[in-house]
Amino acid sequence: MSTNPQTSFGEGVARRFERAAAEAQRQIALLGGGAREAAFLERIADELREAAADVAGILASDWRTSAAEVDARIDHLLGNKNLSRYGVDPFGFSPEYVKPIIPLVEFLYRVWFRCEVHGIEHVPEGRAFLISNHTGQLPFDGAMIGTSLLLEREPPVMIRAMVEKLAIAAPFFGTFAMRCGQVTGLPENCRALLERDESVLVFPEGSRGIAKPFRDRYQLTQFGLGFMRLALEAGAPIVPIAVVGAEEQIINMGNIEPLARLFNLPSFPLAPLALLLGPAAMLPMPVKYRIYFGEPMRFDGDPNDDDAVIAQKVAKVRAAIEKMIAHGLAERRGYFV
Repeated sequence: MSTNPQTSFGEGVARRFERAAAEAQRQIALLGGGAREAAFLERIADELREAAADVAGILASDWRTSAAEVDARIDHLLGNKNLSRYGVDPFGFSPEYVKPIIPLVEFLYRVWFRCEVHGIEHVPEGRAFLISNHTGQLPFDGAMIGTSLLLEREPPVMIRAMVEKLAIAAPFFGTFAMRCGQVTGLPENCRALLERDESVLVFPEGSRGIAKPFRDRYQLTQFGLGFMRLALEAGAPIVPIAVVGAEEQIINMGNIEPLARLFNLPSFPLAPLALLLGPAAMLPMPVKYRIYFGEPMRFDGDPNDDDAVIAQKVAKVRAAIEKMIAHGLAERRGYFV
């Protein structure tokens, strides 16, 4: 009797969640008299069991988007991409490169992170700035925002994320990022995309936000001002975005500055299990993502105004994101559910 590969895979993922819950309970027994720690681990064990049941249910359902639907959605996005005869746009984006990656990204989106999206209808088609908090040590937050707009919004919207120069310059990853539609975070690139009526995703916290230690989770760092000047210049609306959940996907206890300098990275996070698991400690945990899209914000003024004037406008965007983060934290029941 043949076995459905999807069902077997789903059962395997669910068993991993359950084993994690059992390990949490084993740690509870080892803690003995630590009532506070025991209560915390008991809660995590319950969350993991509930998440395991959710994952099993998702994988038993028809959760994947059909290849025909993916093709139709991508075709809808190609109207202004000006692809060359090699199927690549002026910034390196290649639809044919992206298509084989979508099943993996959709698995992360629907199964691993079980993304829950709110207010996606607020994202307009065409020229817009999407401004989000940046969290989680690795940029899965940007990938999940992009996936939501590709697979959930009607009609779909493609975003072009501004990426750190160091990331684009990195071997292999830089090419991968460009083929997937990401762009080096330079003002001239952003300006050119807006002139083509593209949607641009910017993380104004930059590496300061994504690499913050666990004790500072969900506390926004300083926002840069450049996005506001470009929005004023292009007359582009700004859509604030809050991602809740990603801060817990990889626990960072601090920055190992000598290693960051050695590898020319903005930071080198210290994961609690790094000595035991090595690089595997940087794999994201199956936390639950909640993504909130706020109503578009429009600003008037001179893009060449003094920093103090621009900063007042940026502060309004930052406050909108903070408000959505606070709402998301109050609404969620735990890290994994």
